Parts: sequence; C-alpha cells; structure tokens
Amino acid sequence: MDIRSTLAAQIYAQAQTAFKPEAAQQGSAAPFSDAVQDFMATMRTSEETVKAGLVGRADPQAVVEALAATELAVQTAVAVRDKVVEAYQEILRMPV
Repeated sequence: MDIRSTLAAQIYAQAQTAFKPEAAQQGSAAPFSDAVQDFMATMRTSEETVKAGLVGRADPQAVVEALAATELAVQTAVAVRDKVVEAYQEILRMPV
C-alpha cells in the first residue's frame, strides 16, 4: 500500500469534514466534542507518519504533508482559543 496516497486520502477527508456545515444542536457540546476528536485524530495520524518517516518507512513527502496537517490543526485550535478568550473578555466588560 502506498503510504502517500493513504495519507493524502486521510488529509482530504479531514479537510472535507472541516468545511462541511452541520446543523447546530441546541444546548449540546457535540460539535465542540467532534472538533476536539478530529483534532486529536489529526495529531495521532501525523505523529505516526512522522515516526514512520524517522525509521525510513515513510517517504519525506508524506512526512511533510503530515507536518503541514499538524500545523494547520494547531493554528486552527489557537485561533478558536483566541476567539473564546476574546468573547470571555467582552462579556467581562459588559455593564451589569
């Protein structure tokens, strides 16, 4: 099995689910939980690919793609965190 095509398919599937609109559930943390699970899956997949690259089982292109996917996931998580902190600070500034 070609690890490059498998990794590319996984990254494409993850990117596709990131842009797919989902119906918001009232009072449920399911969308946030799903996002966290997707983030963790991306991190695990990337980590396994990098480990395989270190021992010579994965080609350098697959390692670079895994690192790029990890970087994108971390940047997204940081952006979401910043928005949450900004919203919290805005709530604190509201007059009571």
